[in-house]
Amino acid sequence: MVVSVAGRLDAVSTPDFEKRLLEFVDRGNTMVVIDGGRLNYISSAGLRSILCIAKRLKQGNGILSVAALTGVAKNVFEISGFNAILPIYETVENALEQK
Repeated sequence: MVVSVAGRLDAVSTPDFEKRLLEFVDRGNTMVVIDGGRLNYISSAGLRSILCIAKRLKQGNGILSVAALTGVAKNVFEISGFNAILPIYETVENALEQK
């Protein structure tokens, strides 16, 4: 499943994002790619949410990947060390090829 995220993933938008993705995971989806190509900003709340979703997937032998990050969002993932925790790909197509 590919999930496209646009705009901001912050304290306001994160609860809905996390709820929806966890619903998909709970329905049995085990491979999720977050398309961050249109993600302009991500806060610590957004990072925590992604980590929570990744952990839930891992419990079911699934995996969360992130793809197409640019600008500030890409910098936040790198500075926070998330690029060492999650697979991050240059494009969604690259991420899907790894499945």
